[in-house]
Amino acid sequence: MTTGKTMVEKIMARISGGTPVSAGDEVRIRPDFVMAYDFPGYTDVIFRTVEEKFGLTELPAPERFAIFIDHMVPAIDPKEEEFHAQTRAWCAKFGIDCIEREGIGHQVAGETGYGVPGAFAVHYDGHISQLGALGTLAVNMPRQTLVEAFVREYIDFQVPQTVRLNLVGQVRPGVMARDLFHGIVQKLGNKFARFAVLELGGEVIEQLSLDGRQALTSISMFTGALSAVINPDQAMLDHALPLARINLDPVSSDSDCTYSAEYTVDVSEIEVMVAQPPSPSRTTPLSEVSGTEVQVGYIGSCASGRIEDLRAAAKVLKGKTLAPGFSLHVVPTSRRIMAQAAREGLLEVFSDCGAFVSSASCDFCYGRIATMREGQRAVSTGTLNVKGRMGSPDSEIFLVNAAVVAQTAIDGRIPDPAQMMAEVK
Repeated sequence: MTTGKTMVEKIMARISGGTPVSAGDEVRIRPDFVMAYDFPGYTDVIFRTVEEKFGLTELPAPERFAIFIDHMVPAIDPKEEEFHAQTRAWCAKFGIDCIEREGIGHQVAGETGYGVPGAFAVHYDGHISQLGALGTLAVNMPRQTLVEAFVREYIDFQVPQTVRLNLVGQVRPGVMARDLFHGIVQKLGNKFARFAVLELGGEVIEQLSLDGRQALTSISMFTGALSAVINPDQAMLDHALPLARINLDPVSSDSDCTYSAEYTVDVSEIEVMVAQPPSPSRTTPLSEVSGTEVQVGYIGSCASGRIEDLRAAAKVLKGKTLAPGFSLHVVPTSRRIMAQAAREGLLEVFSDCGAFVSSASCDFCYGRIATMREGQRAVSTGTLNVKGRMGSPDSEIFLVNAAVVAQTAIDGRIPDPAQMMAEVK
């Protein structure tokens, strides 16, 4: 009989009192961090519930809470600015962190010390799972459950199963982390980790940068997963621990732990990929859509707007100009990433080629800015390509890596994968 525990089980044991637990157990837990971004119908409802329904004048351990203002930024009408003002005032009243104009909250959470190895965080948005690249178990919860986390120090939770995915082999030239993820979905389907935490490991994970790891964990929901985690290695600990807001012992899965399922994918077989409209699950090799005419490009989002993505795009775009009529939007994921891109001269490359460069915001990803008209097509590093995500429901979105977006912007059509492979030589 195995006695080992998964990383998830160890985190759950700590926050439920220290007694060992197993997947499936019902436990009462104390989240280390409770996070949200301000958005109508969500945070305003939480704020009213805390005060009007529960009559609270303070939160349990307010240092655990954080609100990020990263949507409707910049505000385009007085109502939006008033909404932000109310969020700022409420956070000040209850003594919790309100973080704004630093970028997309899921990324900024890691930059500002909420990505603590061994920690447990909750949010109402599934892309918070990207903190799993920093050894944090970060899960999305229904709004009502998140309200409970705001008003009570302990909430009820079931210890989730863990699905292990080993990535082995050699990454092909031109293939980025986004391609790896789309390739995994193509091979295993979009439900292979349903309701479980996806634990990523193997020799390929060990070789990936933090940017690449975050790209994989941030969109883990498209495997059906509750969240995703990566066992900490020394490089990650060296990055995360100096920033950590709380002092915890990092944890890793034991070699004899029990997974609900285990898969191995040889990434040597994964090409430059695309998620075709209208679903992130419709993943195919890029060659299937090569030559398709496109009018709009977007490089950004919490999934793929980090420095590694910007470098790849700038390498393709340097010294080039956009195809006639093509609209390219480059939106770094955070202010810190934008500043680094400026220091490296990447923003100059984007500006020189004719791209529109914006400060970090979620608004391009969910279609609030630079909306598409009927009949247009976009290549995007955003999170979703469902109908209407970036404007007209009669437009189309192809999810690809940042270099593919850049090459498409030059050609006005989706490139051949061989062309992308040549770009990295």
